[in-house]
Amino acid sequence: MRACTIKDVKKFEIKEIEEPKEEEGKILIDVKLTGICGSDIHNWVNGEPKGLVMGHEFCGTVASSGNKSDLKVGDRVTALPISPCGVCEACKKGNVGYCPDTWTNAIGLSLSNPGGLTSKIAVREDMVIKVPDNLRDEEVAMVEPLAVGLHATHLANIAVGEKVLVIGGGIIGLVSAVFSKMEGASEVVLIETNSKRGENAVSLEVVDEWYDATKEDTVAKLLEKTNGGFDVVLECVGNGPAVNSAITMVKPGGKVILVGVATEAVATYTVLAVMKEVMLQGAIAYNYDEFKTCIDLMSEKKINVMKFVSDIVPLEKCEEAYERLTSGTDSAVKILVNPNE
Repeated sequence: MRACTIKDVKKFEIKEIEEPKEEEGKILIDVKLTGICGSDIHNWVNGEPKGLVMGHEFCGTVASSGNKSDLKVGDRVTALPISPCGVCEACKKGNVGYCPDTWTNAIGLSLSNPGGLTSKIAVREDMVIKVPDNLRDEEVAMVEPLAVGLHATHLANIAVGEKVLVIGGGIIGLVSAVFSKMEGASEVVLIETNSKRGENAVSLEVVDEWYDATKEDTVAKLLEKTNGGFDVVLECVGNGPAVNSAITMVKPGGKVILVGVATEAVATYTVLAVMKEVMLQGAIAYNYDEFKTCIDLMSEKKINVMKFVSDIVPLEKCEEAYERLTSGTDSAVKILVNPNE
């Protein structure tokens, strides 16, 4: 079967790989749509690991249901792509993100388990979830990033009336903004370097305002606007300037949630964090309940993710899609891939 694999720095290769076979404890899934994630972009930019078939946000149909009694062939599903051991202390407490095995064999994030940039994948049966019939395929492919945003806002513990700053207008930043409002934030502001994304976020009524991160007076304006800083800052970029902006623009005693992933060491203004007694909280992935909650919220029409879907492209246009998402000038937020076209 055809798959899109990492070949080199910012280079993909479409090639034939072996189709997964039936295996104890696994469900075979025919992939319908796969989302492009920020972590995928990191791998593509670095060109590593070579041969990786990415794609951990997906919608598919069951091709072989294995031993899972609540599934049958043809059912539409998605899945948590992670691989927690299930027996360590973290797993037993429901904190699967802390399990040392969580990412070892993760779907689309490890060479051992190809992801959705191909037509058929094998997924642990305990991670697979059947989805309601009233959800579109595009919505199902958006469950995973939506759960990341929900987990981040849970950790932020936003109180009614608090002011929230979101740094980064990619999909994680935008869904985090949505959940911030649902939690009761009185105002949600975005800072972003890409003006098209910033304008898009306001027009979609995801945030109340956006500010240009490239302008020298942005920080001063926001500190004045908030009389000293935001109650909560959700940092959804993962680089030095973004992290330092978060620490600078949170109020004394406020919370900074680090959602973005930095692949290199980040030099930070620790003096500001110390003097303001800022709470710095990392946020990784989600748990099963949060994943399921996102499915329920979409099914109950309490959240609309379709407005974030910018395009659906065939496998051959993966590289073009990644270029768009990293250009800094394209308005695209979430691009989905149909691996069968």
